[in-house]
Amino acid sequence: MSHDIISVWRNVTPELQAELAAFWLSNGAMVDAERANARATQAVCVVRDADGALCGVATAMLRILPRLRQPTYYYRQFFAPSFRGQAQALPVFQAACRILEEANRDKPESLGVLMEIENAGLTALFSEAIGERTGGVFIGYSPRGFQLRVIYFQGAKLFPPAPLRRRIAPGVRPGVKAAGSQPA
Repeated sequence: MSHDIISVWRNVTPELQAELAAFWLSNGAMVDAERANARATQAVCVVRDADGALCGVATAMLRILPRLRQPTYYYRQFFAPSFRGQAQALPVFQAACRILEEANRDKPESLGVLMEIENAGLTALFSEAIGERTGGVFIGYSPRGFQLRVIYFQGAKLFPPAPLRRRIAPGVRPGVKAAGSQPA
């Protein structure tokens, strides 16, 4: 099957935004039109078949994991069911990483690309600490129990560590002692 991978990073038109939202909704990837519209603005690249029909999309958003305290692009990709099983996941992922790395080169805002591997089949393939085909470095598990992997950009430099957010118990306000607490 012939297809094209087209870069759209930070250049999503209103027409493409609407097309992406409709694509996710019609394929059952998302059920909330508002969330689909918002995610569409995060598109890195789209995949179109020989007739120009949308058949896949990669998205990314800047995120700071508490574990890393460094910004990375949180990556997702989705393919229409009719396009799955054609060995396109890796080429699209690699294209998206190149697009993000190139865009990040002049004004760095990220160390690399973060993947949360939700697909059980892919998890079985990712048994090495450093993925042979992707270069993804295992960094632990997400709170949802999925593998987390980072592909660092060439020459990436650490940013000052992001501040840690203090977790506060429900019902307790900062600076106010909880009922029954003992003086220090």
